[in-house]
Amino acid sequence: MSRVVLEVDVNGEELFVVDKDILARFCGRIRRLVVAGAASAKRPTRVALHGFPGGAEAFELVARFCYADGGCGGAVTAANACVLRCAAEFLDMAAAAPEAASTAAPSLVRMTEKALEEMPHWPWHTVVDAVKQCQRLLPLADTTGAFDAAVAALVSHMAVPPPAGDATPTSSSPESSAFRFSCDTKSSSLSLRGSCISRTWWFEDLVSLRPGTVERVAAALVARGTDHRIVARFLFYYLKCHIAGASAEDKKAMLEASVTVMSGLDRSAVSCKGLFGILRIAAPLKLTDACQQRLVAMIGRKLDHATLDNLLVPAPAGTGSLYDVSLVLRFVVAFLRGGAPDETARLKKVGRLIDLYLAEVAPDPSLRPAKFLELATALPAPARDCHDSLYRAIDVYFQVHGRLTEEEKMKICRGLSYEKLSPECCKHLARNGGFPTRAAVQALASQHTVLKSLVLRDPAELKPVAPSPPPSTAKRRETCYDDGGAENDGQVILYAGRLDLTLENQNLRSLLDGMHWRVMELEKVCSRMKTQMTKMKARRAGSRTARSLPRMCS
Repeated sequence: MSRVVLEVDVNGEELFVVDKDILARFCGRIRRLVVAGAASAKRPTRVALHGFPGGAEAFELVARFCYADGGCGGAVTAANACVLRCAAEFLDMAAAAPEAASTAAPSLVRMTEKALEEMPHWPWHTVVDAVKQCQRLLPLADTTGAFDAAVAALVSHMAVPPPAGDATPTSSSPESSAFRFSCDTKSSSLSLRGSCISRTWWFEDLVSLRPGTVERVAAALVARGTDHRIVARFLFYYLKCHIAGASAEDKKAMLEASVTVMSGLDRSAVSCKGLFGILRIAAPLKLTDACQQRLVAMIGRKLDHATLDNLLVPAPAGTGSLYDVSLVLRFVVAFLRGGAPDETARLKKVGRLIDLYLAEVAPDPSLRPAKFLELATALPAPARDCHDSLYRAIDVYFQVHGRLTEEEKMKICRGLSYEKLSPECCKHLARNGGFPTRAAVQALASQHTVLKSLVLRDPAELKPVAPSPPPSTAKRRETCYDDGGAENDGQVILYAGRLDLTLENQNLRSLLDGMHWRVMELEKVCSRMKTQMTKMKARRAGSRTARSLPRMCS
């Protein structure tokens, strides 16, 4: 039988002239083309292989394998195992032709799979090259499992210290300026200096990977049980090395890949400063909704570590506002959803932070009252022990927004707890013409109630003091309670002078009386005005009646 020559066009790169029968013995795809050509009574002389993995170089290796009957002519090595596995999948070389199978001809698929099983024992840089090679062989690298094998081998190498002479440059050290992008403070990086250098030696070798591959490697590290702090540091380091100078599309891909992995890490492993850095970079990129939600949720969980500068995110273009208050509200909601209300210390830190933020955004003339009130009341009551800072923020807001109605002001004042205002703030509120009169009266009344409850507190709630009272003075008043037992036994003595509330109580009472006097005076003025208006109407009615009467003749 004469040999049939076949021309193979590989990706338009190169034209190979091969023996059709030799390739058909091992390549199912070529074999099917031969059968199809015979059925149509035409012998195909040229075959075009588009999208062939590895290009002309890989096809040449496959051809050598076929011409050598699967012998040494197509030897599988660590350098070509991944590409040959994908090429064998593309050409359907899992099983040889029946006549070849009878002679126990080797299969390229089996040979490459055996080589991939040995990948964990390959040198580090060979494994890194295999991972980079798989990036260019998608989706076949996924279908064949070559990519998973390469990533698994890579992760297994990361778990051990670097071999002698194979350490990465000092630029990948945790102490580099780029690495500190992920650290909240210098002390945190200094405390981990010794341990981090031994566990982050591989950073520099992996920064050249594509975003999808980085996400895959980081997820594999997490699944293997690697310290989440190391994974987070690597992701921040990767971003630091590539963000500058990257295109908008590349930035978006890198950020989305990093955020996807970080969202599954422990809250303490991810830097709050780094998350806000990602937020500012991502602002003009329009990340996917899912990615934005993950980023907001992560920042919300770390909100107690944020600073005022972190929260001052400019508002989107076209809104007219200075700062993005809606975004901060989303942070607060995410913080509360994370179970933070059970942690009082964290909750109070966020309360102080939100009060600072309110004072900063209050002068914004474009900030609507409903949005200001929503942020002021977003946190539960235990978040604030004192409402003085909130009062000052509301005071500034009222001064800037002078056109607010009394009803709008009263709605905002509902966010204040007058019982948590200091006496100084209550005095200021009582004299503050920008606040509604009702708010001032309520504040003074609540303060009076608080002081009265302190003075007249139930004796059972007071701590007992020594049976023998201290020397009495003219300025100190004593109130004694006896439970009916022996003299001085179980006696509870309250010294009102120790509370030092008498003078304060008198001042507040005088202010409250003054407010009542002002209300009464206004009522008197209104009553007099009504009386005068009634008299004026009566006079006008009488004059009109007199003019209408006819003059009588004398």
